[in-house]
Amino acid sequence: MTDLLPLASFGGAIEFIFSEQTSNVTGGKKVGGFEQAVELTLKQLEVTVLALALALVIALPLGLYLGHKGKGEFILVGLANGGRAIPELAVIALVAALIGVGLVTVTPALAILGIPPILTNAFVGVRQVDRATVDAARGMGMSEMEIIRKVELPLAVPTVMGGIRGATIAIVATATIAPLAGVVTLGDYIINASIYGDNGRLAGAILVALLALTLEGLLALLQRRLTSDGLKVKTA
Repeated sequence: MTDLLPLASFGGAIEFIFSEQTSNVTGGKKVGGFEQAVELTLKQLEVTVLALALALVIALPLGLYLGHKGKGEFILVGLANGGRAIPELAVIALVAALIGVGLVTVTPALAILGIPPILTNAFVGVRQVDRATVDAARGMGMSEMEIIRKVELPLAVPTVMGGIRGATIAIVATATIAPLAGVVTLGDYIINASIYGDNGRLAGAILVALLALTLEGLLALLQRRLTSDGLKVKTA
């Protein structure tokens, strides 16, 4: 009989996603349901996209430039490791104390989480490009920016996209703490289990997992589309 409990809980979570339920804590007010699930999912997606965009703006050009120049590797490694070690809750608390709560607090805090993998993979991807190819492009009269844009970046796409995909999963998973800064995402189901119950908590986890898998799949398709046919053949 106990073996059926996880299945029963999963069924209750699915029901919570699609049907409103009464919460004892909120005085009989309805919680859950498809409309609320969609609303919180879209907010989680919005937070993720904003944080990822900010991380890309900061990390991708810097990683490509440092990789092209072949400089700053030790500084890069230090920044990457330091970024991974920063606790997101502490960052959110600090930024909230300085500028208040909301998207302006959550976005930079989550962007910090996405910067290290994007920065590192952009650097490594460019450094892995055959130097003879770069020298040939330079000999053809290409400027340094043209070499980065037309030669190194296209060849580094698989590695660069690997960093972006890793950053996306880290951000979308950590965005569940956004309700602590006044941005109500799917994390509200998980953090406020006293209101939504165990079914709501599991429903939140399921929706976050589905959102992460969806984004990972879309980015994998984008990576395949951006990767040149020659690289696809070489990988195969």
